[in-house]
Amino acid sequence: MSFILGGFMKKTFELDFRGRKLVVENGELAKQAHGSVLVRYGDTVVLSTVVMSKNVNLLADFFPLMVLYNEKLYSVGKIPGGFIKREGRPTENATLAARMIDRPMRPLFPEDFKNEVQIVNTVLSVDQDNSPEITALFGSSLATCISQVPFNGPVAGVKVGRVDGKFIINPTVEEAEKSDIDLTVSGTKEAINMVEAGAKEVSEEDMLEALMFGHEAIKELIEFQEKIIEEIGVPKYDYPKLEISIELTNEVTNLIKNDIDSALRIKDKLEKYAKLDEIKEKLLEKYTDESLKEEELKELLTKVANIFENVKYEVFRNIVVKEKIRADGRKMTEIRPLSTAIDILPRTHGSALFTRGETQSLSVTTLGALGEHQILDGLGIEDSKRFILHYNFPQFSVGETGRYGAPGRREIGHGALGERALLQVIPSEEEFPYTIRVVSEILESNGSSSQASICAGCMSLMAAGVPIKAPVAGIAMGLITSGNDYTILTDIQGLEDHLGDMDFKVAGTKNGICALQMDIKIKGITKQILKEALDQAHKARIEILKVIAKQIKEPRKEVSKYAPKMMTFTIDPNKIKDVIGKGGEMITKIILEASNVKTVTDINAVKVDLEDDGRVIIYHTDKDVIEKTANMIKDVIKEVETGKIYTGKVVKVEDFGCFVELWPGVEGLVHVSHLAKERVEKPSDVVKVGDEIIVKSLGYDKKGRLNLSRKEALK
Repeated sequence: MSFILGGFMKKTFELDFRGRKLVVENGELAKQAHGSVLVRYGDTVVLSTVVMSKNVNLLADFFPLMVLYNEKLYSVGKIPGGFIKREGRPTENATLAARMIDRPMRPLFPEDFKNEVQIVNTVLSVDQDNSPEITALFGSSLATCISQVPFNGPVAGVKVGRVDGKFIINPTVEEAEKSDIDLTVSGTKEAINMVEAGAKEVSEEDMLEALMFGHEAIKELIEFQEKIIEEIGVPKYDYPKLEISIELTNEVTNLIKNDIDSALRIKDKLEKYAKLDEIKEKLLEKYTDESLKEEELKELLTKVANIFENVKYEVFRNIVVKEKIRADGRKMTEIRPLSTAIDILPRTHGSALFTRGETQSLSVTTLGALGEHQILDGLGIEDSKRFILHYNFPQFSVGETGRYGAPGRREIGHGALGERALLQVIPSEEEFPYTIRVVSEILESNGSSSQASICAGCMSLMAAGVPIKAPVAGIAMGLITSGNDYTILTDIQGLEDHLGDMDFKVAGTKNGICALQMDIKIKGITKQILKEALDQAHKARIEILKVIAKQIKEPRKEVSKYAPKMMTFTIDPNKIKDVIGKGGEMITKIILEASNVKTVTDINAVKVDLEDDGRVIIYHTDKDVIEKTANMIKDVIKEVETGKIYTGKVVKVEDFGCFVELWPGVEGLVHVSHLAKERVEKPSDVVKVGDEIIVKSLGYDKKGRLNLSRKEALK
């Protein structure tokens, strides 16, 4: 379908994708971008654009690609929180969505393409049953493919769920809640090239089947893109390249090949890297010709540096694939030496140290009240979460200086992977009504720090007394290809990740997979490679779980003495307002009195969560304080029985009688005529504030006021 609009041809393309309509519009919006499409998937609408800079730095050592996923809260009918009332820094979900788009697309740009490219996805409308992230990935690929930007796509992605043993493409919210698999998979027409998954202890065989099921759906989306590209795509830009002569390539290769080969066989990481740096430094010194102009010299040294990296890449692959020798001398399926420790931090609620070779994670678990959950201000249906895992990667962990500040995309992504893995075994809110935070501090890194975080985080949870369903361990697998030959590596280290073709992370229990993440640098990988990697990862995971079990076999029965203890009971939901009191007066009084503090924000103040269903959850490190708080709350909601005699305290004396508190929150009036058997002229002649007297309940009047009688109680 097409029609003329303001001099531009608007075109619309439709696909019935697994029972849902997918609509692409081009030619009406964002016409000055180099490529733009408006994608409608159900009621989800995303505008995807791509722009390429004509200015290029051929001497840059990286491809300047930026992928943005801009969440607009109006898309779900929300106004942003806070004082500013506008969208600010990206949410964690937006950051993860941008990474999810970047990861499958980046390997498909030409290796020597150095023009800056920006892909921007603006989420305009969200239908929770139709993923805006998957829609944005589709739009990003299509916008790039129809533009002049060089790109070896298209690429597409889908979500895969499984309900009652049946696989589902792009499950609805209701289906996702019942699903035991939450898989996002993307790829080209030929192969899978990115995986992100959470699962409830799913077998390797079932996960592989889910991946292949997803890839079949991806092929349908790519075929749809190809039809659109054929109709509206434009010729690709003939981008400038850094030309390196064969003569220079051969000359430099002959100079350094043997030295690089020897350096790559050094087992110690720092010594190996130092030797490689030394070789590169001497090489650049050799080609530093002072007679050349500054720009000419810079270009020559860049070419030499590129040749150095290519030689290192090829020599490394030859050592691994042809000679079957790893960088540190291990066998292909061998895990680096493991060591574990718990309780190394005396005042935290749970702590654990996990070391695998030269990668080390210190993980700390903290327990808090449910009211301390994280509030989410995003596009999803969830507005909070009670289990959080944060990952920190300081530069000293790799012996370098660097940037410190807010967490970057890498930290957020690694934290989300660890959180997804451990979330599968976290007890429900009903079983363990705490907010749980795990922080992984990476103290040393040489590959697979995210999986070390999962192992250390699992141990810290058990040490903190969190009743997880089963221990979880993670391992990172690698892939090195050379022509048609390939080798799968267990427990990859930094160099194998940097120079390899795949980073495949698998975390789970002894019963199955809990989380999966795969990134590759080649166009895709086959089902056979995926199967071998999953099988190899399973064996490694079981080995690591045995080491963890030797340190701590199961969760402790009690939480730390420094962690808040908890009591929970249920009251009539209609009584919650009485416990809170007018303006929070009653609950504040209870907290201050029970805790013996002056303010509710005092660190020693008891915490009370009052849930809408009537659950009362009390937290404090001192069980006596919890008990006192519970009794005071129960007193507030306790019903006064008509005709029963109580002992109360006089809290106020008036001319017409006195007010008596039976227990906190419950007061009644003793009228002057009911103060004594004899006639009383002035109530103050009989009682004063602070007196304890016995009274009989006369019940409540029509206005809900409690009437008491001292005269009746004295009979």
